[in-house]
Amino acid sequence: MSPSRVPPPIQVLSPDLAGALKSSVEATMVDIIKKNRVTRYFSESPVFADFHSALRNFGTEDDGGIPDNVLLETYRTTIPLTTYDSYEPFVTKFLAETCQEDDVRDMFSPGLPRFIMVTSSTSKPKPKSYCRYQIPNPSRDAPDDGGQSFFTFSLHYRQLVKVQNRNGDIISTIPAGIGSSAVVRKLYGLEVEDDHLNIKLAGEWATSPIAVGFIRNYRTFMLTHTLFALARNEVETICILFATSAVDMIRYMEEEWDTLITSIEIGDLPPWEGIQHVREYLQPHFPPRRDRAAQLRVIGKATDQPGWLVEIWPRLKTAISVYSGVFSVAVPKLQFYLGPNVQLHSLGFGTSEAQIATAYDPSDLNLFKMTPQDVIEYLDVAEENASNIIPPWLVEVGKRYEIVCTTHDGLWRYRLGDVVEIAGFDPTDGGILTERHVTAAILAVQDTLAPIAEFTAFIDSCSGAPTLAYLIEVHGELHPEASKAPMRLRNELCRLNEEFDLQRMRIPTIRLLKPGTFGKYRQWRIEINDSGAGQAKVPVLMWDDAAREWMLARVRRELGVDSSGGVVQG
Repeated sequence: MSPSRVPPPIQVLSPDLAGALKSSVEATMVDIIKKNRVTRYFSESPVFADFHSALRNFGTEDDGGIPDNVLLETYRTTIPLTTYDSYEPFVTKFLAETCQEDDVRDMFSPGLPRFIMVTSSTSKPKPKSYCRYQIPNPSRDAPDDGGQSFFTFSLHYRQLVKVQNRNGDIISTIPAGIGSSAVVRKLYGLEVEDDHLNIKLAGEWATSPIAVGFIRNYRTFMLTHTLFALARNEVETICILFATSAVDMIRYMEEEWDTLITSIEIGDLPPWEGIQHVREYLQPHFPPRRDRAAQLRVIGKATDQPGWLVEIWPRLKTAISVYSGVFSVAVPKLQFYLGPNVQLHSLGFGTSEAQIATAYDPSDLNLFKMTPQDVIEYLDVAEENASNIIPPWLVEVGKRYEIVCTTHDGLWRYRLGDVVEIAGFDPTDGGILTERHVTAAILAVQDTLAPIAEFTAFIDSCSGAPTLAYLIEVHGELHPEASKAPMRLRNELCRLNEEFDLQRMRIPTIRLLKPGTFGKYRQWRIEINDSGAGQAKVPVLMWDDAAREWMLARVRRELGVDSSGGVVQG
C-alpha cells in the first residue's frame, strides 16, 4: 500500500489559520441566517422567539439593516440547542396523505426539498424524517469510471410525497427514504418520475443493473449485487456502504457459492425471496457466461489463505466503505479476504440530518475533516446548554465533544447525539479533523475474549446500578480465559475515559450471540421499518427496547452475568 500524501494534522492553529477558519465559518453562518430566517420553521417555532425579539429591539427585522456582526452575536446568544421535538411538527406536514404547496413551501429552507431522508431508527424506536434541499455530493472515493465497480447501491424509498398546488396539480414528487439512495439518484440522474424507465437500464457505472437497487430483502439484495459482480472478472473497486455489510456479502457468497456459479453458467437468476418483482428487468442483463463459471469453479470457495477476493477479481485495487466506529470490527476479516495489496478507503461521515465530514486521508479509516458547507459547533460532553458551545477555532485537541449543526437545509444548533474526539487541524486551511473511538474498549480485549465479528451495546439497569452490556458475534470459539474479559473491559474503559464512574457503573457484561445474528437483525429492521437494504446498519449503542429484546433472545452464552440475570460484582 502506497504511503499517504495527505499532510498529517497539526495540533495547534497558527493565528493566521485560526483567523481564516473563523472568517470562513462566520461567513457561512451569516449566509444561513439570511437564507433561512424567513422560513416557516424558523419564523413560527417558539424555540426561536428570543432571536426575533432581539432583532426587533434593533428597530428592524430586515437583514439589510442589521450588520453581519450583530446577526452573528444574536445567533450566538439567543439560538438554543434544538432537537427533533421542535422539528417534528413541521416535517410531519410533508408526510400527510394530501400535501399542499401552501402548507409546505419554504418550510425549512426556501422552496421545496429535493429529498426527505428517513433515519434507519437504529438508535431510537421511531424513524425520523429530515427535509434535504441540497443533496450532498458523493465522497471523492465513490465509484467512478476508472474500472468496473461492484457497488451495492439501493434506490428504495418508503413514500413518494406528491405536492399539489391550489388547482390540484402535482408540482413536485419528493422521495422519502434512505440517504444513500438520494446520493445515487443525484449522481446518476435517476429521477423517481422516470423509475419505470430507470428500472430497465444496465447501470454502466456498476456491475449491477439498476433494477437490483429496488430489491428490499436484505439477503437477496446483497446476493444479487454479488451475482452480477461475480459474473465479471474486471472488477477494480468494491463499494459497500457499511463494512459489516461487506462481511455479510462474503458469508452469503460462501453459503451460496454453488448456486451462484451454476446461475452464471446457465444465465438464469436463482429464485431468491424478494426478487420476483424485478426479475423481468434483470434477466436481459444476465446472459450465460460459461467461461467465467469455469474460472470460478477452479478458484473454489475461500480457504485459510488470504486474498480470496483478489483471486475472484484479479484487478481489484480498492474497497470503499465506512470502517470507523462500530464498523471497525469488520476490518480484520475484510483485510484477510482482500489480501495485503487492496487498499481500504473510508467514506465520509454522513447522517440523515446532515453531511458532517469527508474522509481527510481515505486510507486512514478513522480520520475525518468537518464539512465547510454548513456550520458545525461543539458541545462539551459534560455540558448541556448552548452557552457552553465551542466554535471550531477554539476546540481542544484530544477532547471529546458532541456535534451541534446549523445547516442550509434548515437545522439550527441541532444536537446529533454523535460524540467525536478532536485529532487536529488541516494544516492547509485549519479545518477540524475528528477521530471516533467508540469501539476502542471492546476491541482492546479481543486477545482475552475472541476476534470480534460485530457488536452493539446498551445500558443495562435491570440489576439496579447501570452497566454497559455488550452483545457480540465472534470468529471461532472463545479463548480459555474469556471469563476475565468483563473485568479487563472495565479497566480499559477506565483507561480510555477518566470520567468512567466505578461507583455508578458496574462491571460491563458480554453476551455472545448465535452466528449470523447481526445479518438477521438487519433484515428484521428493514422489514419492520419499511426501509431499504442500503440502510441496514447496527448502532454502537442500542436504545430501542424491542431491538434489544430481539437480540437478547439470540444469546448463547453470557460473561459477567450471574444465573439470575444480574451483574457479577468485582
